[in-house]
Amino acid sequence: MQNPLPRRSGAGLTRGLPAVLSVVSAFALWELYVRISGISPLILPAPSRVLEQMVLNREVLWHNTVPTLQATLAGFSLSLTVAFVLSIALDFMPRLRRALFPIFVVSQTLPLVAIAPLVVLWFGFDLTPKILLVTLVTFFPMLVALVDGYDSTDPEIEELLRSMGASKRVVFRRARLPSAMPYFFAGLRISITYAVVAAIFAEYVGARAGLGIVILNAKNSFRPDLVLAAVVISSVLTLALFAITALLQRVALRWRDAGGDQ
Repeated sequence: MQNPLPRRSGAGLTRGLPAVLSVVSAFALWELYVRISGISPLILPAPSRVLEQMVLNREVLWHNTVPTLQATLAGFSLSLTVAFVLSIALDFMPRLRRALFPIFVVSQTLPLVAIAPLVVLWFGFDLTPKILLVTLVTFFPMLVALVDGYDSTDPEIEELLRSMGASKRVVFRRARLPSAMPYFFAGLRISITYAVVAAIFAEYVGARAGLGIVILNAKNSFRPDLVLAAVVISSVLTLALFAITALLQRVALRWRDAGGDQ
């Protein structure tokens, strides 16, 4: 039997090529416009200038990237744990779901620009407020995805398990949890894109170090090139975390592909 991995790898590269070409074309047009128009670097720096600042300020940028990444990973880990535990509790206790779910919805309507300064005021300028804000922003998409995933379970499978004497816990483990996994990873990919932004915004409001501090200081110093350098790094972090979640999904749900090939 021929190994399908090379074919899949080639197909993945082919699917990603249009996106790479689009990004390269956008940066090329940006560079060309800046050079032709003669616009001031204080208004719109060229991509080459942004890259130059990334190289010249690599130590400062790296020193401030580490706390942002720490806050992102810690906050997202807490968010993942909270969402998973709450989803199980809501699935096993429908009354609790009806009581708490509206509160979770309301929590997502609170403007971050108003909540972030209060969280910093209450918990100080260390890592804690950033972790809490990342958790607040990212846990809800995963919670909704898991709850909807549990509800998507085939009723016939549940009835079959119950007819065989399976308890509610066994039904959840054997049927409802596996059914929720595709939904969960969809929510995971959505949440991870918010995590870095939430961490940077928390730093922007109040912190001792981080990419948000770099952006704030560069903005106050009229350095749009350094601002964009920090933005590029945050985008790279987001893309890297998104790629990791996609890889985890492929590994965790490999059983679906294996079952479809039989």
